[in-house]
Amino acid sequence: MIATNFYDVAGHRFSVSGEDEYVVLMENYAPFACEEGETVFSLSIARGEKPACSEELRQEDEGQVIICGHTDNGDAVFEFDWWGATAGWLVCTADYRVGRLVITGEHTKMAIDNALMIMFALATADKRTVLFHAAIVSYQNKGYMFLGPSGTGKSTHARLWLQYIKGTALVNDDNPVVRIGEDGIATVYGSPWSGKTPCYRNVSYPLGGIVMLSQAPYNKIQRLGGLQAYAALVPSISGKRWDARIADGLHATENTLAMQVPMWHLECLPDEAAALLCNQTIAV
Repeated sequence: MIATNFYDVAGHRFSVSGEDEYVVLMENYAPFACEEGETVFSLSIARGEKPACSEELRQEDEGQVIICGHTDNGDAVFEFDWWGATAGWLVCTADYRVGRLVITGEHTKMAIDNALMIMFALATADKRTVLFHAAIVSYQNKGYMFLGPSGTGKSTHARLWLQYIKGTALVNDDNPVVRIGEDGIATVYGSPWSGKTPCYRNVSYPLGGIVMLSQAPYNKIQRLGGLQAYAALVPSISGKRWDARIADGLHATENTLAMQVPMWHLECLPDEAAALLCNQTIAV
């Protein structure tokens, strides 16, 4: 039986349609379920064959491969491969408002999550919204976000806050969303996507600060200026930057964040002292 469900992430509603067997795989979306209404995008899921398409770009990360391309009629295509098996193909209209996920039966859950992350990031890029690769904690009713390349220690630093700083809670461990409101204030939101840590909280906080992490044999923190902050933000934000509409939207949001949200560079050890130094510097 085909079912259609609606979800709201960071104030953006989207719908997902498919057989009940696919909906069962979407437990992490339950906290974000909402009423039917106007959507920023819709996704349908069904088994099928590979669409005819070209290959333009290939991204690889720890055995996971995403291949970007286009069909002859201009639809965007994303192929999802994991550990040598193809999980499916996401086919989207040029504005990313309508998509269909063609699945093979391999790694279906991962295909659904990646398809929805891609559509969310691309459909909201011109709506002052960005999907980060980051860990985020809440403290004294504000959100604090930790950035850095994979393996830098984002999750570890977040856990150190949870362990040593009373009143801290984990908001999301991998893919939080930041949205700039009409008042110009940046708010960070939990999302249905949280990497290896199952943290799917439908909560939001004013973004109190952003910390770029790097490993070091000492603990040192310094404030970043506007240009430095902008350059540090870009690698952690998801988007198809060779698409002019998306690139322009991301640039506007990144520029606002760099100018309005305090940003820091923390060179650190994975220890209690690093968490305390960070907290006492940025949460004031």
